[in-house]
Amino acid sequence: MKMLTSIAWHSLVSRKKTVILTFLSLWISIMVLLSVEHIRLQAKESFNRTISGVDLIVGAPSGQLNLLLYSVFRMGSPTNNIQFDSLTMLQNHALVEWAIPISLGDSHRGFRVMGTNESYFQHFKYGNKQALTFSQGEAFENMFDAVLGADVAEQLGYKLNDKIVIAHGIGHTSFTNHDQAPFVIKGILSRTGTPVDKTVHVSLNAIEAIHLPPNALQALLEQPESYNVKPESITAIMLGLKNKFATFTVQRELNNYQQDRLMAVLPGVAMAELWTLMGSVENLLRAIAALVLIASLFGLATMLLASMNERQKEIAVLRVLGAGPATILSLILLESFILVLLSLVAAVGGVSLILFGLQGWLAAEFGLFLTPHLLSIDTLLVSGLIVIVALIVSFYPGIEAYKSALHSQLNDG
Repeated sequence: MKMLTSIAWHSLVSRKKTVILTFLSLWISIMVLLSVEHIRLQAKESFNRTISGVDLIVGAPSGQLNLLLYSVFRMGSPTNNIQFDSLTMLQNHALVEWAIPISLGDSHRGFRVMGTNESYFQHFKYGNKQALTFSQGEAFENMFDAVLGADVAEQLGYKLNDKIVIAHGIGHTSFTNHDQAPFVIKGILSRTGTPVDKTVHVSLNAIEAIHLPPNALQALLEQPESYNVKPESITAIMLGLKNKFATFTVQRELNNYQQDRLMAVLPGVAMAELWTLMGSVENLLRAIAALVLIASLFGLATMLLASMNERQKEIAVLRVLGAGPATILSLILLESFILVLLSLVAAVGGVSLILFGLQGWLAAEFGLFLTPHLLSIDTLLVSGLIVIVALIVSFYPGIEAYKSALHSQLNDG
């Protein structure tokens, strides 16, 4: 076997121009396939890590996908709000460690505005349980302070202490601007690659205040300390529980809560359901990558077939040295195996190197938390399938070589 491997290697080296072109074709196509497969698996995990550490999301009954979309991804609109007293109840609940209120319904130049409180900056996490950090400034302290996501500040060119006006509704154009009470930018969050980057954060009290009648709002602005603005309702609540095993107990309790119409969903379950809706796109990417690989493998077979005429003398020499038809067939398949194996190793190394270099950028820009380590069960299965398909495709040139050797043997006989 060692001698046969040596012969196969020297045979490839002797045809280095065509072999290098075939190698490059295989290398690129295998990189595409491995990248698509790796990104597909990692993207699913990244998608599920848009929020991290949240045990339950509570909102008005509207279906778990709708609740997930508007509370986490800032997409769509809530069908109804829940009472502010429900937040107070949850903050005092024996099994609740923290509660993050969310109030939606306003916007600023196409970006969603979210009302919340200090719990958001303390407890909200994304990715691998990464906490929110500030690239500039700090969390809001006064009622009309605002904290911007990274995309909002970058795209609109805002800096600290700039003033912004919030508009009613979620469209890019609004005919109702709350220009009587402008907000002062107090902080800008570091980039996360999540919907946080596209959100303007303000206090719950401010959301309630800007919707007061003009006279009441003017009085509030003149004497803010004399007014106690308390929201009557909010959009949703994110919960972190003291005991993870109590998740289903709390969920059932909230779904049956009599004082308010509540629905509690598990973010992971809702994320999984949402991801299944993207299954067709996922399969399309895999199919395209597979077709690219198959085209390259047929290129490998074409290269081997085209070399058959040139290798008649080589096969004749091997026959003189005692190599049988089966040995010639094994030689062709071994050449194919070596070429594909080298392409695989180079592809794994190339994809790992690219991901290592782009890891931080992909996380910040697209929220894709991709590991550069490709060695996994899935990668091994895909690699094994590539080798098997390559050997199958190379079998026809091998049979041609076998027939040539057999014909030579018959003539010698």
